[in-house]
Amino acid sequence: MSSTGTLKVSSRGQMSLPATARHHWGLDEGGEVGYLHLGGALLLIPGNVERLRAELLAAITDDIWEQAAAGFGDPELASE
Repeated sequence: MSSTGTLKVSSRGQMSLPATARHHWGLDEGGEVGYLHLGGALLLIPGNVERLRAELLAAITDDIWEQAAAGFGDPELASE
């Protein structure tokens, strides 16, 4: 499932997930959503922050980790 859209945030900071995402994530009756604030982006994942961490760690292969440590080809980034 892949989709994009705009979510409206209330003055109290509340927002609603689209029905398609709630159904896909099994949140029809509500539930938890983990998040990670990345500065210019916000990553949401069904479940809690522990699941978010596990999913991120599982997605980072040794090759990707080595590329990140090397600064993705940018020597200045590698020394940060």
